[in-house]
Amino acid sequence: MKLVHVAVGVIIQDESVFLTRRHSDVHQGGKWEFPGGKVESEETVAQALARELKEEVDIDILACQPLMEISHDYGDKQVKLAIFIVDQFSGEPNSQEGNEQQWASISELAAIEFPEANLAIVEKLTALYAQK
Repeated sequence: MKLVHVAVGVIIQDESVFLTRRHSDVHQGGKWEFPGGKVESEETVAQALARELKEEVDIDILACQPLMEISHDYGDKQVKLAIFIVDQFSGEPNSQEGNEQQWASISELAAIEFPEANLAIVEKLTALYAQK
């Protein structure tokens, strides 16, 4: 079975998170997600994150910190997600691939439809920001 290693950026500004909706014709299509993409064989996870966020939403990362790692089996593919909080960046996030986009408050995330692998990210963010 194919294992896909993915770098994921949780872009946060003023306790809101930037999300994009997956195109309907791709795996987990129509669901909302945190931007990111595949780690290529010659890249580090940090390099992949910087490249993907520049390509997908046109921002440059100034600083980020690891949030968590998730491995998930969808049955038809397995994913390993390396998730980072990106709270310092230049530029204004804007989908470069024609995806719907939105800023959602952390308290709203639980009501949004995400791929199953992302649910642990939502739970962790909700818990982290409930403490602040």
